[in-house]
Order: sequence, then structure tokens, then C-alpha cells
Amino acid sequence: MLRSLFVALHFLTRLPLSAREISLEEVGRAAWTFPAVGVLIGGLLAGAGWLLGHLFPPLLVVALVLALWVAVTGALHLDGFVDCCDALLAARPPEVRLEILRDTHVGAFGVVGATMLLLVKFAALEACISAGEWTALLLAPPLGRWAMVYAMARYPSARSAGMGQAVKGPVGGRSLGGATLLLLPMLIVGPLEVLRSSALVWVFTLLFARWVLRRIPGFTGDVYGALCELVEAVVLLTLAA
Repeated sequence: MLRSLFVALHFLTRLPLSAREISLEEVGRAAWTFPAVGVLIGGLLAGAGWLLGHLFPPLLVVALVLALWVAVTGALHLDGFVDCCDALLAARPPEVRLEILRDTHVGAFGVVGATMLLLVKFAALEACISAGEWTALLLAPPLGRWAMVYAMARYPSARSAGMGQAVKGPVGGRSLGGATLLLLPMLIVGPLEVLRSSALVWVFTLLFARWVLRRIPGFTGDVYGALCELVEAVVLLTLAA
């Protein structure tokens, strides 16, 4: 497990781990540990938030924690969300949408979408922290990464090649089962919150996948990243409600 966790950390974060090249196939075989990476990210954010709370006022703490959240992941999933806004919200045929997903330029939909997403995350995170719901930071990152594993195991790829397909290749029922088992220790932080959030995440993932498959023939790496970002926002909103 430690080897798989190292590979997943190398891929999903910008933590200074090793200069060794990691293949996408290795990442796919390590996908079942994605929720564990989320737990580590959540713990880092919660710890940073606690320390910053002794130095700065609450709103600034929330802003710094959110900035750290983006920095730790290298905006990997946020970039996918931006690309998906430009492609999936455009009134274009599926093949054109797939080409837009390949485009590195950011359009109006992407700018507006990223702004709104970060505003929602900021407001929901502020509500959670103000209410003492630090569990939000411990639940959102692992559930977001579990949703990615679920989508890789259950839904087709939009392309026969590419980063998304290369990572998805080894992912199947066993990977999803392992990822789900890694969520069980989270029950310690609050059984009711974990079960409620997990149920909503599963339903949201089903609805999101249905929406995506109406626009393009499957998932891509960008779509997996967008799903992770949206699930994190759903968890924050759930705990802020």
C-alpha cells in the first residue's frame, strides 16, 4: 500500500517527494489509494487552518486555507474544471466539445465557472469553520477523490488514448472496493456526517455522469478533475447547511 500511496501522492499533489518519473499506468494501479491522499490533504489543511487561526482573523484564515488547497494539488483538478466549463457548457457537437477539452486556452465559461466555484467553496468553508465544523476539511478531499475512482471504474472513456484513459485502464471493481474501504476510518470524525455526505456524493456523481454522457461519449482526465472539484464543493455545502 505504501508504494501505491506514494505514486498517488506524486500524481495528485505537488508535495516534494521524488524526481523519479511515474507512469500513468502506475497511477491507475494506485488509484484505489486516492481517498487516502485526500485524507492527508484534509489533515494538512485542517492543521494549517488551526495554526493560522492563532495569527489571523477568520476570513483571512479561510482565504489562506483555500489558497493552500489549490497550491497543494497544483490546481490539477481546478484546471480540469475550467476546461470542462468551456467545453461542456458550450452549445457544440460532442466532437467539437472534445476538441475544446484539448485546448489549453481559457474561455469565458471557464473564467466565470472557476470564479463561482471558488466563491462557493470560500463561503461554504467559512460557514463550516465559523461553526466549528473542521470535519469539512477532513471529508471533502477524500470524497472528491473517491468519486474519481468511482467514475473511472463505472463509466467509459471519451477517447481511446490520453491521460484519462491511461489512468483509467487498470481501474476496476477491485480498485473501487479498495477506495471505498479506505473511507471507513473516516467514520471516526462523525458517523452521521460521513454517511450523509457519502450518500449525497454518490447521488451527485451519478447525476453528473449522466449529464456528462449526454454531451460527450465518456470521461476524460479533465472531467475527472471537474468531478473532484464539484464533489468537494458539495461536501462543503452539505456540512455548511
